[in-house]
Amino acid sequence: MRRKWLKLAAVPIALTLVAAACGSDDDSGSDDSTAGTEAPAGTAATDGTAAATGDFGGATVTVTGPERDDPSIAAIQDTLQAFGDTVGITVQYSGDADWEANTRTQVQGGNPPSIGIFPQPGLLRDFATAGSILPLNDEVNATLDENWADNYQADGQAADGTQYGVPVKTDLKSLVWYVPSAFKAAGYEVPTTFDEFTALIDQIKADGKGKPLCVGIESGGATGWPFTDWTEEMVLRQDGGDVYDQWVSHEIPFTDPKIEQAMQTVKDLWSDDNVYASGGSIAATAFQDNAQPLLDGDCFMHRQASFFAGLFPEGTTFADGADGSVDVFYFPDINGDKPVLTAGTLAAAFNEDPATLAVLNYMATGDYAAARQKAQTAELGGALSGFLSAAKNQDPSVYQPLEQKFLDLLASSPLTRFDASDQMPGDVGSGTFWTEGVSLVNGDETVDEAAKKIDASWPK
Repeated sequence: MRRKWLKLAAVPIALTLVAAACGSDDDSGSDDSTAGTEAPAGTAATDGTAAATGDFGGATVTVTGPERDDPSIAAIQDTLQAFGDTVGITVQYSGDADWEANTRTQVQGGNPPSIGIFPQPGLLRDFATAGSILPLNDEVNATLDENWADNYQADGQAADGTQYGVPVKTDLKSLVWYVPSAFKAAGYEVPTTFDEFTALIDQIKADGKGKPLCVGIESGGATGWPFTDWTEEMVLRQDGGDVYDQWVSHEIPFTDPKIEQAMQTVKDLWSDDNVYASGGSIAATAFQDNAQPLLDGDCFMHRQASFFAGLFPEGTTFADGADGSVDVFYFPDINGDKPVLTAGTLAAAFNEDPATLAVLNYMATGDYAAARQKAQTAELGGALSGFLSAAKNQDPSVYQPLEQKFLDLLASSPLTRFDASDQMPGDVGSGTFWTEGVSLVNGDETVDEAAKKIDASWPK
């Protein structure tokens, strides 16, 4: 496995998302959007929806992607087909555990899907450079402008700024999970600055009521990826978006003092006095094994992405104020720029058939995001869906209270950046960045030694 996202998607409990919380039954309005606002097929309507008229005569549009759990497959298929029914298109979605390799084979054989859903910007750019996917046309670009902020659009751009990808799913990483009733009982308050966050860690450590943090980085062949997330968070917080971008492109190496400082900050925060590791050490503790210790009071905080809701035991309640209910707060910033680390997926077209572009255009809308969220929540019987989108013009009422907090954070942050390791060459982002991070955490190497080895692995 080359990429972190694919590893996460393989975690069964994260895919089933068994967290018990009530979903909204309110209509999002997306089911009626195409009938309510008419515009030529493949064009953006003035209210930000992508309504389409006309009849494509039963044309078939194939869509493939890495999401392959049953709720996601059903939600994507049902949402796209509901749109297709209004314009005479048959949509066929299939999920693939080895999506990248199989899609490359299909491209080489001259039989790619109509639309591919890419798990990383770097992979999309590889296909764009090879000429396998097409730039967005003016109509889809207009819809994208109506429904997505510039910083999210940038994830789907080639190096020259040409837009190839449409964001279709957004994962929010800059979250700290905690139990408010445990905080209240211990007299702790949610930190709003990074200084307050580190002061709270010191206070919890001094009180001895439990460890400040739960941390685990074991993930099979992907062991070490949570270290990359923490490092990315610290680069954003300590040095901002420009330095982050230069680091991703290797204009700034890992041995740059700024990057080494970020890595050292993580190493210091993960001291033995600060961390509860249920597996005996951070490297031996599976990343998904941090939910129960948080509920049991073995630790008070765990920094992890929005998908983490699916790793709590069935029956866990979220953001309802009840004793033992789980909630999140924003991983505090340092410079007041409120950065947010994200991941997600992007869709791109392998052909310029009008039916293909009509479906891609719909996927660029807030209506698609709301309809998929509603469908996926229904598939899970009202549990947290595991889906999230930063698209504008979607109905937030189809999201549950905790998920609405995620949306608020995405919407309020002026500085968002996609996961750095997912944008780096595979030998680095899902290679030495992971393995050297493990060596650093285990105390086998210094920060400088680890940074030098990662830099040495960067493709020449």
